[in-house]
Amino acid sequence: MDRGTKPETLPLEDTLSVDSAKVDSITELVEEEPMPLAADELFDDFFFNYAASRKIQKERTKFPLPIISYGKRSLMQASQWKREQFFMPQGYYTLIFHKASQLSLVNDTSVSHVTVERIAIPKERVTRWFFARQRGLWKLDSIDHISLRQYAEAPFMRFYERFVNDSLFQHESLASEIYFTGPDPDDDFSTMSGDIMPEQWPMFKPWMPSGTLYNIRYGQKPYPVSDVRFFYIRGIANGLQTDIIFTRKGKSWQLKKVQM
Repeated sequence: MDRGTKPETLPLEDTLSVDSAKVDSITELVEEEPMPLAADELFDDFFFNYAASRKIQKERTKFPLPIISYGKRSLMQASQWKREQFFMPQGYYTLIFHKASQLSLVNDTSVSHVTVERIAIPKERVTRWFFARQRGLWKLDSIDHISLRQYAEAPFMRFYERFVNDSLFQHESLASEIYFTGPDPDDDFSTMSGDIMPEQWPMFKPWMPSGTLYNIRYGQKPYPVSDVRFFYIRGIANGLQTDIIFTRKGKSWQLKKVQM
């Protein structure tokens, strides 16, 4: 492995409690200030304000709002709306792509449809918020609730949940060589990169969330058949990120690469 310079950030699990305090402060600030006009250029900028502000949620939700709950349709009036904090309290969210080039969608100003997903894996439930940009303004168009088995990415999500929580299964699901870039376990002030063996994994493995995950899809088409998953964990208000690549070999998924 190559040893590098001092890392710019600490591992995600070391800062979650700090992030929570930062998120609370940011929420208060956003509530007090009007949303900048430029925030509608990129969905992330808009959504950061939307998730943090009750006022903006009321203004940027199209009422009556269509709600489809396990096949049953209803309409929500503005008076029934309750603020949704999304992933703000937990301080992180995820992105799941099928190819590396899809990451560019995050900064693509031409994107006009985005779906925010709450994937409650143990409860077998998925909630999806559908946003659209019309006349230059992002707004929430509709919400639906489906069972996990109806979710196209359900097989991978079930694999991922077991991978995180079952240490034996996790070890069995590691590639013969894992390319790692991240903090040096022997030196808190350095990074390292190179291949590690499965038996070295416990020294290097990053914190990985499980249970309920929030995922953002930037208008990409329904998940195609693919033998790779780019799984990104993004921190809020701290710039932290962990990038993990899984590949499928036959019917089994394997962890192939980690970058922190």
